[in-house]
Amino acid sequence: MSSPLVPAWESPDFRDALNRAASVWNVERDYWDIFGKRHFASPEVLQAILHSLGVDSSSTASLEAAILARRNDEAARLLPPVMVILPGEPVQVAVPAEAAAATAEIGIRFEDGTERAFSAPLEVSSLGLPADLPLGYHQITLRIAEHGLFAQSRLIVCPAKVYVPDDGNSRAAGIGVSLYGLRSGRNWGCGDFTDLAGFGAWAVDALDVAFVALNPLHAIANRAPYNTSPYLPVCSFYRNFIYIDVEAVPEFSRSIWARRLLASDAVQGEIASLRETSEVEYERVSRLKLCFLRLAFREFLKGWRAGSERAGQFKSWAGREGDLLHRFAVHAVLDEAMHRRDRNAWNWLAWPEPFRSPSSAETAAFARRHWRSVLFYQYVQWIADTQLAGAQERVRSLGMHIGLYHDLALATDRFGADTWMLPEFFTGGSRVGAPPDDFSPNGQDWGFPPPNSDAHFRNGYRLFAESIRKACQHGGALRIDHVMRFFRLYWIPDGKEAVSGTYVRERHEDLLRILALESVRNRAVIVGEDLGTVPDYVRENLARYGILSYRLFLFEKDARGQCKAPADYPEMALVSASTHDLPTLAGFWQNRDIEARRQAGVLPDDESARRAIEHRMEEKQKILDLLHRLRLVPLHLPRNAAQIPELTGELQNAVVGLLMSTPSRLLLLNQEDLFKETDQQNLPGTTAQYPNWRRKMRYCIEELGSSPASDFAAMFRSWAERTGRAAANTTSGSR
Repeated sequence: MSSPLVPAWESPDFRDALNRAASVWNVERDYWDIFGKRHFASPEVLQAILHSLGVDSSSTASLEAAILARRNDEAARLLPPVMVILPGEPVQVAVPAEAAAATAEIGIRFEDGTERAFSAPLEVSSLGLPADLPLGYHQITLRIAEHGLFAQSRLIVCPAKVYVPDDGNSRAAGIGVSLYGLRSGRNWGCGDFTDLAGFGAWAVDALDVAFVALNPLHAIANRAPYNTSPYLPVCSFYRNFIYIDVEAVPEFSRSIWARRLLASDAVQGEIASLRETSEVEYERVSRLKLCFLRLAFREFLKGWRAGSERAGQFKSWAGREGDLLHRFAVHAVLDEAMHRRDRNAWNWLAWPEPFRSPSSAETAAFARRHWRSVLFYQYVQWIADTQLAGAQERVRSLGMHIGLYHDLALATDRFGADTWMLPEFFTGGSRVGAPPDDFSPNGQDWGFPPPNSDAHFRNGYRLFAESIRKACQHGGALRIDHVMRFFRLYWIPDGKEAVSGTYVRERHEDLLRILALESVRNRAVIVGEDLGTVPDYVRENLARYGILSYRLFLFEKDARGQCKAPADYPEMALVSASTHDLPTLAGFWQNRDIEARRQAGVLPDDESARRAIEHRMEEKQKILDLLHRLRLVPLHLPRNAAQIPELTGELQNAVVGLLMSTPSRLLLLNQEDLFKETDQQNLPGTTAQYPNWRRKMRYCIEELGSSPASDFAAMFRSWAERTGRAAANTTSGSR
């Protein structure tokens, strides 16, 4: 990419070439926002996004050359790099005219190592395959001997729908919790996997739920206030070690040094202090846990050298993880080393040039010299994986038929491990965001790089499949954050405001099919977060694949702007009251989010706050009117929302009852809404102005069986039983 961008937009030939190139590279020239307004991408924006995609868009000639080269490349390939099909579906081939009637020799090597060979007649653009091909990731070869043609491709055979449990027609309920916020008398100031198993055991017994929904568990930098969001991970393939229960690690109990250090007054005082804080102290917790994990690792190395059974288990696991785990661990060690050398080197862009590539000779030599440290970070991920697996096994054994519900973040930190490990799978020169909507009239700029879709396609979707597979592991359900990512993403060229972006389309049929394959293999229900500006065709395709929509009580309105009655909610959906980015039910009723935004400076002035409060009163009145109409609240409750200053028990009970009564497959209530918390986990648009991603649960796990927590639980369970959402064939006495 050579030449700088120049304003040649006045030329009709340039505009024509630009529009055709945009079509070839799936860049949308216009879109409709949530208000029904049509936006047209300027030539400057199209040119910049094409440039991000690797297209020389500096002139008419360069655009014409790029279009011709892409078409020639596609025409020259007998088979594309990857073909994603349903059983019995033909594959697309680019057969030269002279070979159109020939017979092809086909060979398929299945992922289990077995092979099948057969002959098939060719058509101009398609090739029929046997209908009984097994689901999975295979290799196909095609040979037309008389014409000297040969090609091979990755063949992915997928189911037509995502996984649906055997009791797929039932309606289930679940409880949501941010794992970091779990409090207990035994953790080290942050919820861990042992807490998760304990919370899950309570949720099964007290609430009779089918699942526990979690925040994304991806690895993050654990540095407040900028690097604590679970939705902006440094790596989306591996987990945050802060959730490890260090005292449950076998090597910890065998380490004399670890036990002695834990017993010291200084460490006991630090742990007590961390438990008492109302907010998670990420840096202190992570520093403490890393210290003890290193001591446990020293003990592990003794077994490593002796060839112990534990070492063998680790080697098998690490072998399956392969180069991805190695690169992640090397990045972690480099990050530590470079920061020790230069305290201002906070990410890999500040490292010396040779170390900015995972493939350089210097990086390889560094990894060899520091092999123990690399092995340590691999060991830490193994511990996290085994403890999470244990938590899922625990809740499933107690009768929770879905178990853990995981969350796959959309984003990755542009300065994190993913972009260092896998640079070819990201594009430069643009950021991902969202167009204008009710909450962000000027659009949103999320600041992370868009994926390189062509690189994923050429790679046979291996990395994409791995991301879904890892997110499904040790769980029975998976939420896809911003599921529209499979269809299109909103790109904002560098130097432009969010309102100046446009959409770039994805190969959604391929992606949804692979999602279905991994869902079926991992027996994971799929929920697609489809809030915001979502075209009808997106929801139609999600429904076709059996992916549940994501519906929020605070957003669900009819054509007249009135709150929907339970019967109006869709069956193929998960319903919830709110999310981490929105006010809790109690906070909504008390305007706590508006006040938080005012104090944080998100609202520009007092007049904006006043208008927001006026609008909120209108929304509360609509809710109250619906609840009275449905007779979900007692007659003595005032009919004027202004006379109800806070979320009463009657109102909470009514909203939970409304959601439980919907026909939707899954009901999720976050613990904040169960326990009437007033403050939300995240206030969008803020960093240091608000304690995002740090709030702990009001009750310790040990307190959940006592009033008032038990009273909230009884209300939830009562509605679950009355509406048929309680877990089937279970009673608290049988557990």
